[in-house]
Amino acid sequence: MLVFLYFYTVAKIKSVKNFSKKEVILRAAAALFATKGFGAASMRNLADELGIEAPSLYNHIGSKSQLLEEICFKVAQRFTDHLTEVEGMAQLSSVQKLERILRFHITLTLADFYEVFVANHEWKYLPEPLLAEFLQQRRQYEKRLIALVEAGIKKKEIKKINAYTAVLTCLSALRGLEFWQRNKRNVSAKELEEDMVALLLYGIIKNQ
Repeated sequence: MLVFLYFYTVAKIKSVKNFSKKEVILRAAAALFATKGFGAASMRNLADELGIEAPSLYNHIGSKSQLLEEICFKVAQRFTDHLTEVEGMAQLSSVQKLERILRFHITLTLADFYEVFVANHEWKYLPEPLLAEFLQQRRQYEKRLIALVEAGIKKKEIKKINAYTAVLTCLSALRGLEFWQRNKRNVSAKELEEDMVALLLYGIIKNQ
């Protein structure tokens, strides 16, 4: 049984700490989809992980696809909301904004690894029109990051580089956090964050 599911009883799903019953189910589903794969996972598997009968799940959730939808869009919305917040911080330079965004990506990935993993990999199982909507949200997020880099280039805060390449490199590196999460080499989460931010920003900051 997945390690963080120790708090369930056989008959009833319990809310835990700051999580509602619905959130407990979503977190358990994300862990199951990430480890087993959405296609191979079943509602019976999820019920077993939660320690309840499968029909009890339908008191809280409609289907496996609904679980995937809620996980993917929840993660996407958290990234989008944070980007919007940072974009509005006029007192920050473009580099400072990028640093905040990078740190948020790292923090959220390490804190909610399974949810972020599912949003990064299992989104392809979303049914239409949700699939198209999710991909459009991702594309818009990337475009806004590109615009942020372009603004930094224009202000001479960032080197004259291809903004798309810079964003693609950063996002690809951030998804590499999955390897650290799975293996947890001899580096702390804080050290990992500081080193990644330094490495990703050092290559694009314009020398004064």
